[in-house]
Amino acid sequence: MPDFKQNYFQKRTKPKGPRSNNRITSHEVQVIASDGENLGILNLNDAINRARDEGLDLIEIAPNAKPPVCKIMDMGKYKYDAQKKANKAKKKQKKIELKEINNKIKTCNRGT
Repeated sequence: MPDFKQNYFQKRTKPKGPRSNNRITSHEVQVIASDGENLGILNLNDAINRARDEGLDLIEIAPNAKPPVCKIMDMGKYKYDAQKKANKAKKKQKKIELKEINNKIKTCNRGT
């Protein structure tokens, strides 16, 4: 993933989603392999090289942990699973409908 110099006129938006590969800022990370095996604490460059050897990405799963937990997996699959999880949670939500009743009082003086 090449890092491009940002043009002055381009939007300066914060990247969305989890950090992956070169966007991870920590020097050492706890690495979980693609098959779920814990590889332990590795240097960031070593972890990225292992992920590239497998043809996958290094994705930061728990950034607030000490050291951050990263998993070797495909970024597209990770985003797809997260979207499916969000849709499933949305389906389980209860929708509350508010029924409104309009009452109008009219007074008519007919014939007087």
